[in-house]
Amino acid sequence: MAFEPRIIGFLCNWCSYSGADLAGVSRIQSAPNLRSVRVMCSGRVDPTFILRAFELGADGVLVAGCHPGDCHYAEGNYKTMRRVALLKVLLKANGIDPRRLRVEWISASEGDKFARTVNEMTEELRQLGPLHPAVEPVAVAAD
Repeated sequence: MAFEPRIIGFLCNWCSYSGADLAGVSRIQSAPNLRSVRVMCSGRVDPTFILRAFELGADGVLVAGCHPGDCHYAEGNYKTMRRVALLKVLLKANGIDPRRLRVEWISASEGDKFARTVNEMTEELRQLGPLHPAVEPVAVAAD
């Protein structure tokens, strides 16, 4: 069976989540590997949420928000930029390829960009392989 990556997406309510919705209603094809978590702002995504997603088996995490300067909460996406940059350094120091964490700015009118982002990330994660290799079951001898 071919490896299919599991991606958790933290999507801003005002822009990226609406962009995902637009992709859906416009029937723009995208990989089914993303599980969305709607947040009010990308700035509300605590780094522990991202680390927990990896710990619980995600192969990749996408944080998507409004374009810089267009945040509905003024500076949320700037906080996200700083947090993700630091988090990528932390991931690398702990043996996790920083390409597994991606941040994108996707507006409500960019359904095509949302689908393209999910497809690109899915393909890149396929190339990287699973973050948590499957554990082979141990054979138990019968008495």
